[in-house]
Amino acid sequence: MGAIAEQDPASGCLHGKKQLPAFTWEVRANDRNYHMQFKKKFAFCLSKKKYAGNAIKTAKYNIFTFLPLNLYEQFHRTANVYFIFVILLQTFPEISTLPWYTLLFPLSCLLTIRGLRDLIDDIGRHQSDKNINSRPCEILSGKSFRWQKWHNICVGDIVRLRKESIVPADMLLLCSSEPSSLCYVETADIDGETNLKFRQALLVTHQELVSEESMAAFDGTVTCEEPNSRMHSFTGTLEWRGKTYSLDSERILLRGCRLRNTDVCYGLVIYAGQRLAPGFDSKIMRNCGKIKRKKTKLDCMMDRLVIIIFLVLLVTSLCLAVASGFWARMFQEKHSYLSALYKNTTPAQQAFFNFWGFTILLSIIIPMSMYITFEFIYLVNSFFINWDLEMYYAAKDIPAKARSTSLNDQLGQIEYIFSDKTGTLTQNIMSFKKCCINGTIYGTGTGHENKQSSGLGSTWNHHGEKLDFCDGMLVEAAQRDNDSTLREFLRLLALCHTVMVSLPNPRSSPADQLVYQAASPDEEALVMAARDLGYVFLSRTQDTITISELGKKRTYKVLAMLDFNSDRKRMSVLVRDPQGTIRLYTKGADTVILERLQSRGPNETFTEMALDRFAEETLRTLCLASKEVSEAEYSTWSRRHREASVLLQDRARELDKLYEEMEQDLQLLGVTAIEDKLQDRVPETIQLLKLANIKVWVLTGDKQETAMNIGYACKLLTDDMEILEEKEISEVLEAYWVSNNNLSGSGEARCSSRLSQQRPGPMCHKKRAIIISGDFLDKILHTGEVLKEEKGWPWQRLACCRAPGSQEWGSLVEKAFVDLATSCQAVICCRVTPKQKALIVQLVKKHKKAITLAIGDGANDVNMIKTADIGVGISGLEGMQAVQCSDYALAQFSYLQRLLLVHGRWAYLRICKFLRYFFYKTFAGLMAQVWFAFHSGFTAQPLYEGWFIALYNIFYTAYPVLSVGLLEQDVSAKKSLEFPELYMIGQQDELFNYRVFGVTLLHGVSTSLASFYIALWAFEDHVGSKAVGDYESFAITVATSALLSVLVEIILDTKFWTVLSFLTVTASLLLFCLFSFLTQSIDAFRIAPTIFRFPDASQNALTDPYVLLVVLLSLVVNTIPSLTVHLYHTIVGKPSIQQKICLKAKQKPEPSVELRAHVPRSSFHRRSSYAFSHQEGYAGLITRGDSLRARATRSITPGLLHPETPPALPSLPSPSA
Repeated sequence: MGAIAEQDPASGCLHGKKQLPAFTWEVRANDRNYHMQFKKKFAFCLSKKKYAGNAIKTAKYNIFTFLPLNLYEQFHRTANVYFIFVILLQTFPEISTLPWYTLLFPLSCLLTIRGLRDLIDDIGRHQSDKNINSRPCEILSGKSFRWQKWHNICVGDIVRLRKESIVPADMLLLCSSEPSSLCYVETADIDGETNLKFRQALLVTHQELVSEESMAAFDGTVTCEEPNSRMHSFTGTLEWRGKTYSLDSERILLRGCRLRNTDVCYGLVIYAGQRLAPGFDSKIMRNCGKIKRKKTKLDCMMDRLVIIIFLVLLVTSLCLAVASGFWARMFQEKHSYLSALYKNTTPAQQAFFNFWGFTILLSIIIPMSMYITFEFIYLVNSFFINWDLEMYYAAKDIPAKARSTSLNDQLGQIEYIFSDKTGTLTQNIMSFKKCCINGTIYGTGTGHENKQSSGLGSTWNHHGEKLDFCDGMLVEAAQRDNDSTLREFLRLLALCHTVMVSLPNPRSSPADQLVYQAASPDEEALVMAARDLGYVFLSRTQDTITISELGKKRTYKVLAMLDFNSDRKRMSVLVRDPQGTIRLYTKGADTVILERLQSRGPNETFTEMALDRFAEETLRTLCLASKEVSEAEYSTWSRRHREASVLLQDRARELDKLYEEMEQDLQLLGVTAIEDKLQDRVPETIQLLKLANIKVWVLTGDKQETAMNIGYACKLLTDDMEILEEKEISEVLEAYWVSNNNLSGSGEARCSSRLSQQRPGPMCHKKRAIIISGDFLDKILHTGEVLKEEKGWPWQRLACCRAPGSQEWGSLVEKAFVDLATSCQAVICCRVTPKQKALIVQLVKKHKKAITLAIGDGANDVNMIKTADIGVGISGLEGMQAVQCSDYALAQFSYLQRLLLVHGRWAYLRICKFLRYFFYKTFAGLMAQVWFAFHSGFTAQPLYEGWFIALYNIFYTAYPVLSVGLLEQDVSAKKSLEFPELYMIGQQDELFNYRVFGVTLLHGVSTSLASFYIALWAFEDHVGSKAVGDYESFAITVATSALLSVLVEIILDTKFWTVLSFLTVTASLLLFCLFSFLTQSIDAFRIAPTIFRFPDASQNALTDPYVLLVVLLSLVVNTIPSLTVHLYHTIVGKPSIQQKICLKAKQKPEPSVELRAHVPRSSFHRRSSYAFSHQEGYAGLITRGDSLRARATRSITPGLLHPETPPALPSLPSPSA
């Protein structure tokens, strides 16, 4: 056989033959000493145990690393490094113009506040780790099992699990209390599916390990692959008693699974929970990812702005210092009689010292108070989220929770949302809604609900407490029992399934309520509907099934079960009724049932119309059909079936052929319609998000059919969309690859244009959606290249030729895929692992530079939540893992609209206005220091009183800007939701960017120039009659002019006025007057003349009418530009947001999006989600009898497989168990 080219997921290289993973992981049962002797290097000369314990550690800090690690993280902020640099400069008396502690104290407060916030978050992680590590479990110790904690588990231990317990580590299933050592597990935390899956132990361990003594004596050795993140694959061998047995994923219980409907099982620990560094051992922990430090877009921009401002500051200081050197030399030459004062310093030395003096003096242009105010605004805005009653879920008493306080503004800039499906968009509750029988539609919305039949439930409804499906006309028709089609329809629902039934208590009488245990919620809903209509499934054995038909018990002999698989999209059961007639009952997708009908009449035509109607209502549909089989036909088919069942080669193909032969010439009975219940207001939320230019991608571990149906139900997909599936996507990417083969250079600039040329022109203007699977994504996410392993794919050969540049070409195909996906209106990824979810998010962030949000409710969403810029956890049914790792916690998906469109947009608006105003007031008030240098001999002498500089950003101007940062809003919450288009402002960075910063800088500089030079012009000769033009009065005049101009500017710029807004402006003026009086009093000057240097300066200057007129003139000159700009925008400029809203409100509202099909879809004929979500193989379990407990099962020690529990009744998995 020729070698098969395959790519290595780790390296992305192609190999001439399939390269198997290294089988170097050796596990010996019941031998801890063997595993403890192995060490492996992980950093420099350090080593650690190869086989780690099961304790997990998701916290970032411990008592020793908190201080250094937290400081290290905080000093990744450029501003903190800048402040430390300035503080160090201030420690040199020769160049210091301000005391060093004036900056050290506020910096210490800032670092302490942020450190305490991080500490509180990490204490929560420590508590979560402690709770998980302290969970109880039974570990084999010596010759008996003892209760210990999860963190005591080691590789090679044998662990006993009981029903409903969570699997603590990746384990090899040894045996269980179920027949044939089956074990049923729920994997909701891994792949989001609540339907149960079965695992089965090896026959040898099932037969031999029958007591605690045999468990203690078990010394098998498992050799397998090293720990990896591949959730759905496992390869290894078990060596025991000289024989070798192969192992695969069907023998493995993964950490995080929950044991269902299995009383007891035993497992050998293969991979423990987590290594402390550098990675994890169990598969689910390897998919969880690391805690990432998240920074907002504005945070990153602020870091860059700090660098720019600092460079400008250095250049300004350098220019002023050079000028001071020249001025000093000219002064010394002109005034030689003062040479004694300069004998110790040369002009160059003076310029050097002045350079650092100016650097310190101008350092307040980047105020530390801005960062402290930042933290306070973030904190209060987080409280607003926590206090919002509109996001409070009263049914479960769950409020919204902002777990991170530093990402609020980024909520207003989201471009892509990545959502889980199960538990996030849906409730995972299946409800039988409608059916169509004999051309009549029954169920909700048909008008029959309120019709009551006489004696309803009095004759046969003894097995249910209430009717889940209520249609009076259908119940009455079923009671009359005169419609043979309806009778066969209901009989099929009660017979054609893999559901098991049991009583809640072994001592209960048969008349008590039955408990159905189904492999999928769909099947359970169908059987429950049949029960409610009088056809009650009672019990089954290996070859019989017993039902109650309107109170009459009937037993059918099961001749064959034709199992479901994803290719057949149907299942059938061949039965012999009590009269001896053989009938075939089949249910499946309409696309496969309708083409196998014997004839098509009026009923079939009407049924197809009903299917279209159900599809428009986004219900999950199934077609039901049957036929009578003659004895001769069955005899021939049965003989061929037995022969095919024992084939060693092509068994599955031959069985499929036989199934196909039998499932022909069917007679249509009707259609069922099941609703997969969405969470409240999910479709409306997605529509609102789409109007806000936010794209929603669904990433789920569920089947493609189920995910697609939910896509239509929540209006993510619409009937006028063209669905691109994997084959079409491959064609697009293949054509792109070929067209770029001969391009030189990186080709990235041509990527998008080339990609758009691969499809016909009309499609470019058409709505598109893509639906892809995890296997297809694996070829992109793991290697960066889409390479099919099938012969004849051109790009595979091209990649071989392009091996040296594979990384470059891989990046191109990655980008091509992302460009294609982002050009679509919707993206659904099915059967994806947790790690793949995170890699999809990472791809979009990498190639689109977009702000992303991930939302989910289970442990399988944790990695995605950590990777996205914003992580939102849903407090759902799958535990709290997602919430514990999230930035924000919500109870419902629908609350996302308010979180983003109201709180997120407001937070972005407030932070942007805060930054603009803070920079403006800083430049307006303090740039006068530069202009003063031109008139003070370029010395670093401060213009203002030291107290004014210290209090300007803390008291005089802080409160109005704080009010804007806390309360500002352009429109109300109602209008924000009514007009989601307003959200696009944040996506486009309109409110704060480099252009806005430049305009703010020029505005602040112009204000400082006007304040300074108007006062200088007025003070040239004299000032009024009371005072001369002294330095102190001049400084007070400039300071007052700048302060009042800044306050008037914020008054003009505030859109939302509250009582607090008025109070903050008033408080600023009162505090200016108060502190001026206190710091400039004569008594203070007498006590400390070097600290209080402006005695009575304000009183002397501001009581002079001439000075007041100068201040008024400055105020008018500074205000005129702002008023002019406001007037211009009002008259000829773009309309304001409020004007746009008023204009749009007068227009006719847009019609809501309908679900009716206007354009036929090209991908498939009818939307039919086959209502089966369980895996293939359950029919085989039933017909073999593996899942049925005999009255006398294995001869084993009762205490081993049924410790302290009574024997269980026949059961099969149930998601509701």
